[in-house]
Amino acid sequence: MRFEEILVAPETPIIEAIRIIDKGSVQIALVAKEGNILVGTVTDGDVRRGILAGIALDEPVSRIMNAKPTVARANQSHREILKQMRSTEVLQIPVVNEVGKLVGVRFLKDLVAEVQFQTRVVLMAGGLGKRLSPLTDDCPKPMLKVGDKPILEHIVRGFIDCGFNRFSMILHYRGEMIVDYFGDGARFGEGVEIDYFHEEAPLGTAGALALVKERLDESFFVMNADLLTKINFRQLLHFHQEQAAAATMCVHKQSTQIPFGVVNLDGHIIRGIEEKPITEYFVNAGVYVMEPEVLEHIGRHENLDMPDLFNRLIASKSKTAAFPVREEWLDVGRMEDFKRAQSLYVKN
Repeated sequence: MRFEEILVAPETPIIEAIRIIDKGSVQIALVAKEGNILVGTVTDGDVRRGILAGIALDEPVSRIMNAKPTVARANQSHREILKQMRSTEVLQIPVVNEVGKLVGVRFLKDLVAEVQFQTRVVLMAGGLGKRLSPLTDDCPKPMLKVGDKPILEHIVRGFIDCGFNRFSMILHYRGEMIVDYFGDGARFGEGVEIDYFHEEAPLGTAGALALVKERLDESFFVMNADLLTKINFRQLLHFHQEQAAAATMCVHKQSTQIPFGVVNLDGHIIRGIEEKPITEYFVNAGVYVMEPEVLEHIGRHENLDMPDLFNRLIASKSKTAAFPVREEWLDVGRMEDFKRAQSLYVKN
């Protein structure tokens, strides 16, 4: 790829840089001033940190760029650049000449693909789905069809499209229907592997990880099997590794409008009135990346949910990170959500 294809000016809106980052598989935009003098880089991680900081997407990319990026010199050998990329743990590196002018960009695609291919995906597919009754009276919620495929198949294919082929499914209610449908995974593509673990009794969204502990010897994904999302899982894994976190939680921005004028009081004195204010907050999006060390915080046969596990990690001073989801995301937990999912997928 020519570096000109991923080049932006400092005043370019962040949303335009996002389009460049998402357009290809390089996951970076290069920021240069006149004469192609490099002044910074922008990765998906920079964008997400900007979102968490409240920076609007129509602001200039200079607000979120890394102004001191790792660079290679034009006179370095290929071997030297590879060594530099490994030591600094970057996936892409701009190449500049002696005056800082861009002359190229190098990618560590092959090494990245090798690491990502081994990352296991744990899917929590054992829920009862009571809020979707009567649809779930004879069918597990992950097997409800949205469009022409079960919810769980949309999830599996989303990971496969990002290069992740190793799956472990946690089953409980009507688990045999899931096993019959997915089998060993071979029909979903070369190299796809699926194995299954059965909960005798519900163990919660975190407690069930103890069942698959022997499979989790490196970074792994965990995802609830009732979600529909277009998250780029490669970018999520890279963000997690970049943060050097024990556990990363995907978070989704929600907003609530209070339908009244809110009165700000100081005792009995009115200090102001805000008409129908909108409150914004981040919610747990049900998708995670974790390191094997987090399993030490889960007891055998313990019923434990993810919020409680994260609170334990926080209390133990383990590093936790938040990955803001800017892509499509829908929790198919209620009947109105299921109907919305149908309309979205028919529309698409």
